[in-house]
Amino acid sequence: MRDKTQPNSTGPGDRLIRVGAIVFFLGAVATLVTVAPLFLHARPFPTYMFGLSMLMGVGFLIAGAGVLRSIAAGRRQARAGR
Repeated sequence: MRDKTQPNSTGPGDRLIRVGAIVFFLGAVATLVTVAPLFLHARPFPTYMFGLSMLMGVGFLIAGAGVLRSIAAGRRQARAGR
């Protein structure tokens, strides 16, 4: 029996998960850049860099929303398949 899902198809929430991962990664880089001067005994970065560090949490929330959307679509599909 062949699976009905195409190999390159994207489900609901997949795009949110990808975007969340990218935003999380950008926040992680901003966090490393913000913390680096503390270890290098250099002049600290401006305050907005600390705000960019919050992108880690935002990315995590976006990816979490994508996972929840994917779970909800899977449940709907399972109910319709009964």
